[in-house]
Amino acid sequence: MVITLLSDFGDLYPASIKGVILCINPDANIVDISHSVPAQDIGQGAFMLMATAKFFPSGTVHIAVVDPGVGTQRRAIAILTESEKYGVHYFIGPDNGLLIPAAGSIGGLEVFELTNDALFRDASGVSATFHGRDIFAPAGAYISKGFEIEKAGKKINDYMTLDFGSCVKNDGIIEGRIIFIDSFGNIITNIPSGMVDYKYGSMLEIWGEYVTFQSSYGLSEEGKPLALIGSHGYLEISVNLGSAVSFFNKKQGDGLVIKTVCMY
Repeated sequence: MVITLLSDFGDLYPASIKGVILCINPDANIVDISHSVPAQDIGQGAFMLMATAKFFPSGTVHIAVVDPGVGTQRRAIAILTESEKYGVHYFIGPDNGLLIPAAGSIGGLEVFELTNDALFRDASGVSATFHGRDIFAPAGAYISKGFEIEKAGKKINDYMTLDFGSCVKNDGIIEGRIIFIDSFGNIITNIPSGMVDYKYGSMLEIWGEYVTFQSSYGLSEEGKPLALIGSHGYLEISVNLGSAVSFFNKKQGDGLVIKTVCMY
């Protein structure tokens, strides 16, 4: 059974999470999505999980922890999601919106408050600061072994949601925002591919610069900005053999307005 892990824990804490999982399910195939989510950045964690979860096989358990509310009244949740295209997936983590975009991208979801302490590592000794190790990891491991998620706790409908902000199209002008910046410096916006009807070669104006709409990075000159539909299905701003975030001096959360200069 595949278990994925995503967190903002860096290079120390994930090892103990894996240890807990393997003590419960020694046959688990543990895959790290990332442990380099910026600290407490629920939005970036949610995007990374959404961008990757659907590519794992049916039956995968996804454990995600970006949890600035750990130790408070924030609930722990377990999610069952299923669709004809992607099969069954499970998501375990905090009730802060982190899991919802990924779970929703797969299909219909059922959300359960994770209260059954039979799923905890040590019900009498749960750390107030490390629910990833003491609640989420063991719960995910037990579910990967066949524990029925419906027994994790009561079903809830008032769970926290998260979206990536609205985008608007009016008279050929699109307004959106930056939701993610990857390690290459590519700027990923919240503008979905379905909102984009530019033809390849069209000239756009973004942040005061002329940007060509292309199908891939290498079709623009080195050092020149371009726009394309990235592999995640969103409009992306890039620089061929360069960094768009440095070129435009932008950051996550910044807005953008796209105007059409010349449509081919």
